[in-house]
Parts: sequence; C-alpha cells; structure tokens
Amino acid sequence: MMHKTDAVAPIEAPSLSALTGVRHGFFTRQGGVSEGIYAGLNGGVGSADAREAVQENRRRMTAHFDLPPESLLTLHQVHSADVIIVEEPFTPDARPMADAMVTRRPDVLLGAASADCGPLLFADAEAGVIGAAHSGWKGAFTGVLEATLDSMERLGARRERITVALGPTISRAAYEVGPEFVDRFTQADAALIRFFSPSPRAGHALFDLPAFIAARAQAAGAGTFEDLGLCTYADETRFYSYRRTTHRGEPDYGRLIAAIRLL
Repeated sequence: MMHKTDAVAPIEAPSLSALTGVRHGFFTRQGGVSEGIYAGLNGGVGSADAREAVQENRRRMTAHFDLPPESLLTLHQVHSADVIIVEEPFTPDARPMADAMVTRRPDVLLGAASADCGPLLFADAEAGVIGAAHSGWKGAFTGVLEATLDSMERLGARRERITVALGPTISRAAYEVGPEFVDRFTQADAALIRFFSPSPRAGHALFDLPAFIAARAQAAGAGTFEDLGLCTYADETRFYSYRRTTHRGEPDYGRLIAAIRLL
C-alpha cells in the first residue's frame, strides 16, 4: 500500500494531456490520509470513512489543480444516465442525484467517483467544454456517455471534437456475471453477446465493461476515445474495488476520483 504521506500522483490520459486549456487526472490511492480499509486517498463523501480524512484527501486533490477545496464537485451517483449542467457550484452535502456533469466554468473541478465502474472524462478544448461521468454497466447500458455528449453539445461543443478517456475500471478477467445479466443485454440486442466470454464457473460469463463503453463511444460519434487499460480489481496498491471488498466480506470501500478542469 502507498504510504499515506506520499504526494498525490494522478494518472493522466495522453489524449487529454495533449489538449490546451484542460487539466485532468485519475487519482489513485497514493497520497491520502485515510486508514484501515480506506487506506490512501479516499475521496468518497458517501463512504463511512472519517469525514475529516475524506475532506483532507479532497483538499489535496484540489491543491494538485491549484484550486480551493470547495471547487471539487462530485455527485450522489445512482447508476443513471442523468447529466447535470453545472452553472453554479454546490457543496458535498447538496450533491445532485445524477451520474455525469458538464460545464464551461473554469473555477470548478468536475469529479467522478468510482471503485470498479468506469470513470469517464470528456473535453472539447476548442469550445471550452468539459465533462465527467460515472459509468457502471447500468449507466453504460442506459446511455450516460451519450447523454454527456448531448449535454456538452448544448454548451457549444461538437462531438467529433470531444476527447473521452476511460480511467481505472474493472476488467473482463475480474467481472464474472450470471445468466440473467447476459440475458438483459442480449434481449436488447443479440449482437451484444460479443462483450461476454465463458467463465470457469458453469452458467456464468465474463463481461468486458471497458470494451462495451468503448463501443458506445464509437457508436455515439465521439471524436477520440482512450481506454487506459487499468483494472481496479487486480491492482490493490493503486485502486479501490467494490468487488474485491465484497469478495473479502469487508463492510465498505474507498472511492477513487477522476477529475477535470478548464484553465
């Protein structure tokens, strides 16, 4: 585990780093003050971690972006396709229930919390519009990525210019699902069977969430899509994982934060 006094060191997506006027990062567990099962940089205000530890972790995240603590906006995520257009900042205690945000404001840091689900960061640097989304299987299936692109276009972005980056997400090798899960997808579209492969356990399958998200991005006409190819379940040193916590019978889990701002 990373020592709690280490500096924060978010992972960057080359596609987003190449843009002018945008800063971003997919934070890992490194550089936080949380302890125990949350050890590291837990940014989840919805976790049962000590409130003062989460506040300090989030302060360190905003400091990395040269912003004050109140600039970090995260949502009460509910696995929906709902998007908030941020016109005014809100406090952690007044988080809207939604799973994506978009803005033109340069004084806020849009954050998506995750611990296996897909954290997505979006930017149209030319239009000066950014977005952040939380995309688990349900959000991906119901269109959170597409809804985020639509909302960015309402602010003046053009989807063929939008860069989308997918951060640390549970990989196919670690994502075993039951037959009812597979049926939900194939009943909607038989071709979706391509995102499933056989599992060692009879009657089960392995689901490729990153590939499914990538396919949705391509079909929606996003200009650039980048998958960092990092598995939350497999890398305990750097990432929190809801599924790993569940398999161990632990009572709760930390949340990773993916964040983006305009300059």
